[in-house]
Amino acid sequence: MKELASVVSAKVSDYNAKNYYVQFAGKTFELNPSDKIKSLNIGQEILVFIYTNQKNQAKATLDFPDCRQNTYGWSEVTQVRHDLGVFLDIGLPDKDMVLSLDELPSETGLWPKKGDKLYVKLSVDRKGRQWANLADSVVVQSLTRKVKGNEKRWVNQVKKARVYQCKLNGSHLITEDYYLAFIHPSEWEVEPRLGEEVEARVIGIGQNGNLNLSLKPRAFEVINDDAEMIYQVLKRTPEGFLPYNDKSDPNAIRSAFNISKAQFKRALGHLMKTQRIEQNEDGITLKDK
Repeated sequence: MKELASVVSAKVSDYNAKNYYVQFAGKTFELNPSDKIKSLNIGQEILVFIYTNQKNQAKATLDFPDCRQNTYGWSEVTQVRHDLGVFLDIGLPDKDMVLSLDELPSETGLWPKKGDKLYVKLSVDRKGRQWANLADSVVVQSLTRKVKGNEKRWVNQVKKARVYQCKLNGSHLITEDYYLAFIHPSEWEVEPRLGEEVEARVIGIGQNGNLNLSLKPRAFEVINDDAEMIYQVLKRTPEGFLPYNDKSDPNAIRSAFNISKAQFKRALGHLMKTQRIEQNEDGITLKDK
């Protein structure tokens, strides 16, 4: 039935002590219990969402899900099956909808995980099976807004955003306040997966009015992290000394600290400026040892 997964006008056809039943296009649907049901009369026309549940039973509900045919909404991932796709909770008590693996990234590492959310609508195929379908860029752009105002006002703001498309050119996202956003591959250490929510820093405004985001820390934050790591390593040494300084071999620094020589020198500069270490030709020493 092509009208499955949509809201239709159905007629109350029967009831018993437990359930009401409605008819649409000659087919009977069992009406789910709902607080919205007060008293229904045989022959009464009501609006219901119709679907088939996990047991392939014809069901109807007065509690309309946000996602239905030609209507998009956010749905939470409940299960991942690599031979089929991902299952989504759209708000029905006895049916999760499947988003086919055909609509998911070719790289399974970018597939959503349980708890992630996707922006989808529903559809029905020729066999009467109900599916979820991802919103494309045109749909997403229709519900989002473009950035206005001075770019400087936005830079370094931290935004929560959710990935709706993974592409070769980068991650495409929607912020929680419905701005379009983009993360270039150079601005992440690990590519965010489809449906994942991230916290990212605004680094600019794109030509199309979208927010350009970064998942990398600001330079001074990296310096502080590197400096703290070196400081903690120094504290664990018996003499508070390490045989490395800003003249040390880059490979030796990389082997010891897993950072570049440039990062190491910046971190040392920060530690000396804050008077936590001293440096000489032999290495670096804690000042409070």
